[in-house]
Amino acid sequence: MSRQTRRSFLQGAGTAGAIATLPLSLVEVAFAKPGQNFTFAYISDSHIQHVEGSKFVRNWDRGLIRAVAEANLLQPRPDFVMYGGDLAQLGTKAELDHGADMLGSLRGKVHHVMGEHDYYLDLGEYWSKLFGPQWYSFDHKGVHFVVLNSILTYDEWTYERWPSAEQRMLEMAGLDNPNGSPFMVGDRQRAWLAKDLAKVAKSTPVVVFSHSPLQKIYKGWNFWTEDAEQVQQLLAPFDKVTVFYGHVHQIQYNQIGNISFTSAMATAWPWPYPETYAQAESHLPKLTVHMNRADPFFERDATGWQFIDVHTGRAATHYNLYNNKVRTVAFDAASGRPEDTAYQAPGARIAPQSHF
Repeated sequence: MSRQTRRSFLQGAGTAGAIATLPLSLVEVAFAKPGQNFTFAYISDSHIQHVEGSKFVRNWDRGLIRAVAEANLLQPRPDFVMYGGDLAQLGTKAELDHGADMLGSLRGKVHHVMGEHDYYLDLGEYWSKLFGPQWYSFDHKGVHFVVLNSILTYDEWTYERWPSAEQRMLEMAGLDNPNGSPFMVGDRQRAWLAKDLAKVAKSTPVVVFSHSPLQKIYKGWNFWTEDAEQVQQLLAPFDKVTVFYGHVHQIQYNQIGNISFTSAMATAWPWPYPETYAQAESHLPKLTVHMNRADPFFERDATGWQFIDVHTGRAATHYNLYNNKVRTVAFDAASGRPEDTAYQAPGARIAPQSHF
């Protein structure tokens, strides 16, 4: 099977220096016959923030503007672009309109995932007018794609606790906030997912997009999906499943059963890893892969650009980090999980997780 090299991709997309800081993913879905291969681009977490009048926070604007511009230069042309959620910071009409206007410059079809910053002001009403359903699926060249709204939570928290919609939005927007509430897919959406997957052959590659991780990483920061195990169980019968998610603003990768997880970096700012943050408690759940970051004290670490090669349902991700060393995370058939070739902790070989 022919394979595009990372160098030829960089040359086709523009100068390497210009691309190296870009928080954009290009995902190749590879098949036995190269003629069936296709790519899609992935941008996430721009957090467009309104200041006043026609003013918006410039840094977040520039991150999205650059990602859109570089996505339009990609060669080969991606079949579509996926936006991974949190287009807005506080979910206002001004923020969503401004973000949608910038995304409107993208060439080709764009799909959208809802983030909590898009949702909790008006419970997604205006976002849905702009972008359509909050969860849906589609088939493309032999792959079944599923888009979930994974940032729902308990009805009591959503509808009864707060004196105003603005207060609800502010509470959910905080990273380290005890007044927040864990995310979930929810009963209604899981029932829809079960019906949707029932029509798909178990040998079909399945790619799921969510905003939260569909796994349980650190509840204190809502790097967490409350019903993750139930969603994983619905995906368990399929031969190869890949989950792409945003929200965490950092490099994460994991393997749970048949499911490979890969995060997307943000165009806005990076979050630290929970275990490197002084206020985070140390009793984190064991992950299949212990997370080591390139430089835990470098504020721009985990922002940058990634090239993701999905080969037979498994992701190989090449990260170009801003002013940092290039990293590669690739699925290792021998260990049955993603491996970080440069920064993974020695001896951190933990048996793959299974929650069902």
